Amino acid sequence: MGLEERRKRERENRRNVILKAARKLFFERGFKQVTVESIAKKAELSKGSIYLYYNSKEEIYTQILLSDIDKFHDRFTGILNDPLSASAAIFKYADIYVDFFLNDRELFRILMTYMLHTADMNLPEDLNNHIIKTTNRTIDIIEEIFRLGMERGEFPPSINLRLNRNVVWGLLNGVISLHLYTGIEARRVETIRSTIREGLEIYIRGLLKSA
Repeated sequence: MGLEERRKRERENRRNVILKAARKLFFERGFKQVTVESIAKKAELSKGSIYLYYNSKEEIYTQILLSDIDKFHDRFTGILNDPLSASAAIFKYADIYVDFFLNDRELFRILMTYMLHTADMNLPEDLNNHIIKTTNRTIDIIEEIFRLGMERGEFPPSINLRLNRNVVWGLLNGVISLHLYTGIEARRVETIRSTIREGLEIYIRGLLKSA
């Protein structure tokens, strides 16, 4: 391995150490309570070292979200190409969505914090727009599933795609938020899964009857 390649790998490793430390802190304390100093301490680096890689706490936070959302989006690759009914595709989407956040509760809390308190974070407009655009890529898959259902005659041709997309996305986030950190730990996973499945069954049954 050459010197330049070694240095490049070391820089990448240092970036990952910083992001991992910051991710833990954002999960434990929330955005406002975390500082560059606390991230440096958690990463066992100097404050100056942090600024060699990132300009601000906001940039670190944005990088965490963008990186994790990209990984999240990759889980849905091909879901629209499967020979499923639109209804089955919605259930599959929900299963992937729930599985991802059950295995990464830190990301779920960080993402919810961003969505609920975006204005309080004072993120630069370009970074904020980038996060929104990246997040919408995953949410838009729900809309495409509904569009597929309309084209196949499974769902009514007059449904509001954006509205129905938001209903399903809201159901997923609402149920996960309600049960992920409360109640008996041993029952949380099953409660989340069963509640989402029953909610979607009721919702889709209504759509199918309308069609």
